[in-house]
Amino acid sequence: MFARALTIALIAATPAVAQDKAKADKTVGETNAERVKREAEAGYANAPVDEQETTSKGSVAVDGRTLGYTASAGTLTIRDIEGKPTASMFYTAYTLDGVKPGTKRPVTFFYNGGPGSPSFWLRMGSFAPVRLRTTNPEFIKPAPYDVGPNPYTLLDKTDIVFLDAIGTGYSRPLGDMKPQAFYGVDEDADAFAKGILRYVSKYGRWMSPKFLFGESYGTLRSGVLAYQLQERGMALNGVVLLSSIMNYGYRQPGLDQVYLNYLPSYAATAWYHNRIANRPADVATHVAAARAFAVGPYMSALAKGQAISPQERDEVAQQMSQLIGLSPDFIKRANLRIDLPRFQKELLRDRRETIGRFDSRYRGIDTDAAGERPETDASSEAISGAYIASFNDYLTTTLKYRTELPYRLSARDAAGWTWNWKHDAPTGGGQNNPNTAIDLGAAMRSNPYLKVLSMNGYYDMATPFFGTENDLNHMMLEPAQQGNLRYVYYPAGHMTYLNPDALAAMKRDLAAWYDEAVDAARRSTPPQPASVSAADAPGQTPN
Repeated sequence: MFARALTIALIAATPAVAQDKAKADKTVGETNAERVKREAEAGYANAPVDEQETTSKGSVAVDGRTLGYTASAGTLTIRDIEGKPTASMFYTAYTLDGVKPGTKRPVTFFYNGGPGSPSFWLRMGSFAPVRLRTTNPEFIKPAPYDVGPNPYTLLDKTDIVFLDAIGTGYSRPLGDMKPQAFYGVDEDADAFAKGILRYVSKYGRWMSPKFLFGESYGTLRSGVLAYQLQERGMALNGVVLLSSIMNYGYRQPGLDQVYLNYLPSYAATAWYHNRIANRPADVATHVAAARAFAVGPYMSALAKGQAISPQERDEVAQQMSQLIGLSPDFIKRANLRIDLPRFQKELLRDRRETIGRFDSRYRGIDTDAAGERPETDASSEAISGAYIASFNDYLTTTLKYRTELPYRLSARDAAGWTWNWKHDAPTGGGQNNPNTAIDLGAAMRSNPYLKVLSMNGYYDMATPFFGTENDLNHMMLEPAQQGNLRYVYYPAGHMTYLNPDALAAMKRDLAAWYDEAVDAARRSTPPQPASVSAADAPGQTPN
């Protein structure tokens, strides 16, 4: 498996020999200035202090209209409060032609997660005017790949800017800044805030409606960013959360919430692979039953721990089996707590197949069918090569961006990678396991026009949708703000846009949502409290 820069980040490669490792270890404590000097002496390329940009023209047909656009690839120089350059942030942008400078046209900032991932996954797969076209949940055939105009682009609704985190892609620290100055929850969000502020100032977009679009860890970043940008004078119109993980606290060993979060995703996966009896006609119906079980009998059973009675254990195991497709005996031997790798390995064990983590529609084959966990992630293996190759080709042949820097597929590939998980939440006090839904809730309470759209894949096993619902439903919003939060669901995994049917549905949902969010800001009064309809409630909007 290409050990994955996809939204949940890559694992750094181990040096092949001890001599290389010793050399890398010596560079861990050096300043960026020392690194730049060392690499310059060795003939290495470094990120530019002066901002770079290349542009090209393109067009795309959307709903019968041909949209001309300018595609840009370049760098934004981030500076500290004194004006000292601290980092170079790489971006690609798509702006609609024929629009004057200082436009009031919306602009959206996209980014993937990791932490430590660049944003070429969203750039090549989602809503840019050009994308890698994918079909069934199968291994994408080797090159040449199917790359072309994207009829589901969001360019008809918004200009689009993709940002790469510092240390990823072509984004690098400058001067004497150490990479660790950007490797942390708050450090990373500060860099993105500065990058967004720089782009908006440079290109005259202060009067534009502004949106954030984050995927995976990028949603955790969005929680911090929405609050930080507002504190720095930039009130947002909307935030799109795709395949969210905003709260890392529940993933601590010994806590039961993670099992509750995963159960509806297990149920959806069992439905997809036809591993349950009396299978409903649609996945949403089966998921609704799993939600009700999770917050009822299952939550009660887990809360009792080892004090649960044998009778209740048997009853809960039988109910779980009917929902998630594993045998009651296996479930009881696991103490009713099914870890994700075990579920991936066990569901299709009789077929000698495993299921994917990022997308449980994908199936894999291990060398050892009796093992405890999958040897690879079939959903990652199936797409990584195609995304990496098609992006590199597009960047050099179409965008014509030239640099001697290597495009870093993960910040974790660099020596000395560490991530600071501490976070200072708006409510005061530090968090060691961040939950930035708190930040997003604070931003929504302050800005009554801020719209939030939570987009989820039923078959996403990396960031389960029920966990997202739990996090966002604990922002403790008042009724008026609750009306600004909406959930939508798709028959897809972590990268929902891999499924072309889901991508088409996503575009329809986003187009309507953008119109609503922009219109809300034009009203003379903020939205009034309203009851949440069944169509807006979690789990009731299948697509």
